[in-house]
Amino acid sequence: MSALLQCLSHTPLVGFVDPEQAVLDEVGGVIQTARQRVEAFDPELVLLFSPDHYNGFFYDIMPSFCIGTQAYAIGDFGSAEGDLNVPSELAEQAVEQVMDAGVDVALSHKMQVDHGFAQPLEFLLGSLDKVPVIPVFINSVAVPLPSFRRARLLGDALGRWAATLNKRVLIIASGGLSHQPPVPELATADAHMADRLCGSGRNLPPDERELRTNRVITAARKFVDDQNTLHPLNPEWDQWFLNLIASGNLAELDKVGNREVSETAGKSTHEVKNWVAAAAAMAAFGEYTEETRYYRPIPEWIAGFGALTAGPVKPA
Repeated sequence: MSALLQCLSHTPLVGFVDPEQAVLDEVGGVIQTARQRVEAFDPELVLLFSPDHYNGFFYDIMPSFCIGTQAYAIGDFGSAEGDLNVPSELAEQAVEQVMDAGVDVALSHKMQVDHGFAQPLEFLLGSLDKVPVIPVFINSVAVPLPSFRRARLLGDALGRWAATLNKRVLIIASGGLSHQPPVPELATADAHMADRLCGSGRNLPPDERELRTNRVITAARKFVDDQNTLHPLNPEWDQWFLNLIASGNLAELDKVGNREVSETAGKSTHEVKNWVAAAAAMAAFGEYTEETRYYRPIPEWIAGFGALTAGPVKPA
């Protein structure tokens, strides 16, 4: 058994509102290095932790966590569209093992996912279906939100199960660091948007999908000009968080409340719980060590953009 951890921010804005070419090249180099490391590892199974952005999960039934036995990527913002290669029996087994470990998790036999799942599979593996993948959703935008502790316990349970499979397991975390794009909130939504958030937004008509995409693009352009139009990025918080992930001191985050995260780093920063769960899964295989790290605040993408690769500690 062996494991490799790859945490990587995602952004729907790549190709729509981009930073200068030098930054694009820098990020591209980071992704290429990560992809080469993944290729060298040659994974047999992927555990993919990702949020959703009201494209697959809605308030009609909003779980804190969900594991899919089948999954389809909708192709929003130009990301890859199509079926993920989900090993259904293994995914069902994962659900059972997690629940036996005391962590409640929902099950979906028809999971719909967006760019949060699709981008890392594209960037790191080249396609949605190259390697069998178990998709794990962590609610990161729809209050009430799970805590850091529950995300850590979810990851630990999945990692302990995966460590029994005698497979090379790539553990991917998808999510931005500090950021707060214009994601609608049920408490302040008008009647139409509230209906969309409660489930009718699952299959948006093309014109409304385009309006939603353009709304985010417009917000990003305004944010580049004036970073007070949205919650400012917080590089200091991001670096603090990255240091915790790299060190493996994940339980330190248990005392950090959801309100504190939203107020300090932005309401979508809860996506980092995917990093926590993934790191906990990696730790279940044994002590790990950071191999590479990248960080840059990128206003054009309304995100603190980061990447971190970690492998097992090698015997002395």
